[in-house]
Amino acid sequence: MIKSMTGFGRACIEHDEYTITTEIRSVNHRFTEVHVRMPRQLTIIEDKVKRCVTRYIKRGKADVWITIEGETGVERELTVDWGLMDQYVAAHERANERYNVQDPIRYQQLLTFPDIVSIHEKENVSDEFAEKILESVEKAASKLSEMRAEEGKHLREDLNQRLTVIEKILNEVESFAPDVQEAYKERLYKRIKSINDGTVELDEDRILTEVAIFADKCSIDEELIRLKSHLSQFRDILEESEPVGRKLDFLVQEMNRESNTIGSKGNDYSINKNVVQLKSEIEKIKEQVQNIE
Repeated sequence: MIKSMTGFGRACIEHDEYTITTEIRSVNHRFTEVHVRMPRQLTIIEDKVKRCVTRYIKRGKADVWITIEGETGVERELTVDWGLMDQYVAAHERANERYNVQDPIRYQQLLTFPDIVSIHEKENVSDEFAEKILESVEKAASKLSEMRAEEGKHLREDLNQRLTVIEKILNEVESFAPDVQEAYKERLYKRIKSINDGTVELDEDRILTEVAIFADKCSIDEELIRLKSHLSQFRDILEESEPVGRKLDFLVQEMNRESNTIGSKGNDYSINKNVVQLKSEIEKIKEQVQNIE
């Protein structure tokens, strides 16, 4: 079952003291990338969050947003720069002596001076709080995976329809292929007769040899066989349970190469007209494959 690389998942975990909300959005990408945005004090569990998400996505770029509302239980630490405070006090006393005033300093006032007091949030999240965060991530990632799988169903249906269209085009091209040799033979006869006044006898063997050489150069049998084989492989890969995006991308390149060869060797208006439609369908498949995990 194929999956799309685009999707969205959201989960909310409510506790008596806090609420954790996780949102995950994924888009197309050649590889697997997970970017996490959450409160700075939670970065200690960032790797666990990424591992949790990558259990659900194997390819694509995922952005994870974690927000916390309420009392998080994160420890905060107040730090006083006593050395700097001593300098403020000493400067105040020197100012009293210098200007011969008696202005007592208030320590409440000192605490408001720049850089005296700072509050730091410790990066030691409790096990219970970390488990709740990861539970929220797990639920959001699961919903993301479900959405990607649902989108994958639509992609598979669309791709199968386009493969059917390509099969019809190939059958039509195959039906025109034998006429190319006969049409060339007729054109060759007409050209020779137009420049021959009847005094020179036509060499039938030589003409048939030229037609055979032309038929060999313009034969598209191998390309048609390979293309049909690619279509069969494509359908089989669509049913695989593992991520198949890279396989399909390679297969589409091979299909496009065969269609180009048919276009260059076809040498017939009807064939070339169908090749244009063929390449158009392959291009549409290529665009869809870019979104498959």
